[in-house]
Amino acid sequence: MDVVRRQATAEELLYMPDDGFRYELVQGELRRMAPAGNVHGRIAINVGTSLNNHVRAHNLGIVYAAETGFKLARNPDTVRAPDAAFVSRARTEAIGEVEGYWPEAPDLAVEVISPGDSYVDVEEKVFDWLEAGTKMVVTINPRKRSATVYRSLADITVLTETDVLDGGDVVPGFRLAVQEIFG
Repeated sequence: MDVVRRQATAEELLYMPDDGFRYELVQGELRRMAPAGNVHGRIAINVGTSLNNHVRAHNLGIVYAAETGFKLARNPDTVRAPDAAFVSRARTEAIGEVEGYWPEAPDLAVEVISPGDSYVDVEEKVFDWLEAGTKMVVTINPRKRSATVYRSLADITVLTETDVLDGGDVVPGFRLAVQEIFG
């Protein structure tokens, strides 16, 4: 992830012209990211599709596709874009339709680790999600074929291919075999 040495607001980020890159905004600082690779995209859609099918079937809320921006902080602004996200029906109904970025953290954020991501970058994203109020963050590591579930910085579970990712009280009834994430 490259830091573009330029301060910006969430509104400026929203209206930036398309230059072929993806961006996040972290404490007012633009961070440029390369487009996702093949494995990353396949894994993100596997998780997103399974999650969306379950959420829609049970009317639990809304699942957001990769690169949907969530405004996590203001002044300076932080806008993060996970590979998949879920917001509960109660929250979507309370806030209503939103133009631009979702104004709060999602209930669930899923991050697929790319080959160029450093441990520090991934950890920073997890911290940002949790600090902003995300109830569950799932990081997926394609190289290790594992998933790590964060409910807080003290409640962390590492799952291998023989395990099942469980939405618990965040996405009730959602279960996905970790091996299916990579299949």
